[in-house]
Amino acid sequence: MTMENDTSSGPSRKRLRTSHACDLCRSRKIRCDGSTPCTACVSTKSDCTYGSEANSRGKSDLILEGVSRVEKYLHELNANIATSSYFVNRRSSQPVLSPAVGSSAGRGSFSGGSLSDLHNTTHLSLRPHLDGPQNDNNLENAVLESRHTSTTESILQWPHFDVFPTLRNDYTSIFHLEQSRPRIKTKTTNLYPYITEEDVDGILGTFEHAVNFWYPTTSQDQLQNARMIIANGNFDDDDDDDDGLDVCLALLTMALGCASKVTAGLVEGATLPGSDQRRRVTYRATGDMYFESALKKLYVSHMDVNSVAAQCLFFVALYFAFLRRPLQAWEYISAAAAKCLLLLSYSPRDSTSEDQERIRRIFWSCYILESDYLAELSNLPLSGIARIESSVPLPGAGYSTHSTHQEEEQSSLYFLACISMRRLLNRVHQLLYASGTGASLDDKRFPGIVKELDHQLEEWRSVLPETFAFEVEWSAPAAEYKITGVKTEHGGFLRQRYLTCRSVIYRPYLMWMLSSANAGSCLEASSSAATGGFGGVQGPLASVPASSTAVGMNSTTTPSSMNIKLVEREVLANCKACLDACLLHILNLRGFSQTVLVDTWICSLSMAGAMLVLLAACRIPSLKTLIGPEILQAGSHLRELLVGWQKVQGEPRSPSVDQSVHIIHEAEKFTRQVYAGEEGEGAGRLEE
Repeated sequence: MTMENDTSSGPSRKRLRTSHACDLCRSRKIRCDGSTPCTACVSTKSDCTYGSEANSRGKSDLILEGVSRVEKYLHELNANIATSSYFVNRRSSQPVLSPAVGSSAGRGSFSGGSLSDLHNTTHLSLRPHLDGPQNDNNLENAVLESRHTSTTESILQWPHFDVFPTLRNDYTSIFHLEQSRPRIKTKTTNLYPYITEEDVDGILGTFEHAVNFWYPTTSQDQLQNARMIIANGNFDDDDDDDDGLDVCLALLTMALGCASKVTAGLVEGATLPGSDQRRRVTYRATGDMYFESALKKLYVSHMDVNSVAAQCLFFVALYFAFLRRPLQAWEYISAAAAKCLLLLSYSPRDSTSEDQERIRRIFWSCYILESDYLAELSNLPLSGIARIESSVPLPGAGYSTHSTHQEEEQSSLYFLACISMRRLLNRVHQLLYASGTGASLDDKRFPGIVKELDHQLEEWRSVLPETFAFEVEWSAPAAEYKITGVKTEHGGFLRQRYLTCRSVIYRPYLMWMLSSANAGSCLEASSSAATGGFGGVQGPLASVPASSTAVGMNSTTTPSSMNIKLVEREVLANCKACLDACLLHILNLRGFSQTVLVDTWICSLSMAGAMLVLLAACRIPSLKTLIGPEILQAGSHLRELLVGWQKVQGEPRSPSVDQSVHIIHEAEKFTRQVYAGEEGEGAGRLEE
C-alpha cells in the first residue's frame, strides 16, 4: 500500500496555510515581494516569516514584537556611536553655547561645515569607548542624562535671539521661579467632603477611564476597596498600618478622580459656560480636600516598603503635576522610583504576582514622568531608574485594571506605546544633545544618526494599534478646535509625542543652517555656481567635489553647481521636516485630558521652544520659504489654550506657565513683524 492511498485511522494532520505576506510587511502595510527572505526584511535586517504558517497572534503580541524590533535597532545604532568624549576627528574649534540664559558672553554661532560633508555622511564609522560601567549602561538603557542641550532654556540661549532683548528681559530660570513659590497651605483639622455613593462611583469611574488608562497601576480589587473605604467614611482608623496605607491610597485615588473630572472634555476648547466652570471649581476643591487628607497620612507610605506604598507616592506626584508643581512632582517621582528599585532588587517574601506586576507598572510610569521632567529641567538629579530599564519586564497580562476586557487591553497597548516612545525620545536626546558627546553640532556625525532615528520613529508609528493610529496633516482653518486625523483622544496625544520626537530628531539640520556662516555661504555659492563663477569660492562650500552624479546639465550649469544644488535641496528638505513638525505640533495641540492634567507645565515649555525655533528660522529667507502661513495663527492658538487651562485648573497659577505664555507672545509678535516687513535695521538679519 502506498502512502498516497493510506487511509488508516490516526490523528488527522492540520493543513498548514502559508502567509501571503510576512509579519513585517503586514504590520507596515506594504507589499511583500514573496522572496525568502523578502526585500523589506533584508533591508531592515529583520527575521522574515514569509512562507511559514500564517500566525494567529493577537494585537498585544504584534505591538510587543514591534517594540522589541525598535529596541533592537536602537541598540545596533548605539553600538556604532561613540559614547565618550574621544570622538574621531572631532573639531575642537566648535563653539559651545553659554550656559547662562540672558548672557551674551561666550555665545557664538553654531559650528559650520560644508553641505557636501552632510551629503557624503551616509553611515557612522565610529566605535564606542566603553571605559566604564556608566557608558555600558547607557548603551543598554534608554538613559536621558543630566545637562543635555535640548531644553527650551537652552534654545533661548541661541545667539539668534540677541536681537530680541524682550525675549530675555526679566526672565527668571524655571528652577528659581518654582523654588520661590509659597508652599501649599493645609488646614489643621481634617475635613472630608460629603458626597453620595453615586458621586463616589462617578469619581472612581472617571479615574479608571482617565488616570488608570494612561498609567494602569490600580487593580479592580483596589478600586473596590477604595469605594468601600470612602463610602463608609472610616478615614481615621489608623490602628492597623495596612489599613492606614489603604486609606491613604483611597484618598489619593479620589483626589485624582476629581482632577480627572476637572480636566475632562476640553478637546473642543477651554472656553466654558459658567455652570460648567463652577462644576469644575467644585471638583477641584473636593480633590484638594482629599489630597490634603492624604498628605497627613503619607508618613505610612514613607515608612512601609511594598508596592502600595510606592503607588501612594506616585499618586502624590501625579496630583502635584495637576497642580503644576514640577519640583514637588519630581520629588515624589524620585521617592516612588527609589521604592521601585528597592523592591525590584529585593523581592519581599510575602510578595504576590499582583504585587510584582504592580511595582513594574509603577516603575514604568515613573520612568516616563521622570524623563518628561528631565527633558525641560536638565539639571535634575537622576533617580537611577533609567539605568536598569532594559532589565525590567514590560507590563504583562493577568493584572485586572478595568471593568471591561476591551478597555483593559486598550489601556495596556497605550501604556506600551507611551513607554516605547519615551525610550526613543531619551535616546534621541542622548545621542544628539548630550552634554559634551551629543552629535547635533558635528555635521560629520549627525546626518547618519538622524536618518536612523527617523527610521526608528516610523517603525514605532507603524506598529500602533488601529485605535491609536493617526494622520499627520494640515487642518483646515475652519476646523480650529475640531480634532482631525485621529480616531481617539489617545491617538491625538500620541501624535503630539510623535511630532515632538520628529522635530527634535531633525533639529540639527536647522541648527546647522541657522549658523551665519552656513546661511550666507549657501546662498552665495548657489548664486555663484549658477553663473559658472565657481573658481574663487571660499568658505564651507569650497570643498564640494568637482564630480557629480546629476544628469541633464546645460551650458550654464557646471558639475559642481549641480552637486551643490542636490545637497542643498536635501538639507533644506530636512530643515523643512523639523519646521513642519514644530508647526504641526503647535497647531494640533488640543485639551487632551492627559495633557491638561499631567503635562500642562511640560507642554507650555515645549510649545515655547517650538515658537522660538520657528522665529529663528523665519529670519532666514531660504528657511522662511519653508514655513507655511499657518505660523501666524500659532501664537494666539497656544495662548488661548494655555490661559484657558490655567483658568480651568484653578489658583494658584503656575509662574512657569505664565512665563512660557509671555515668551510665546513675544515670539509671535516678532514673527508677525518679520512677515510684515517691520523688523527694521536694528534686528540684524543673519544674512548681512
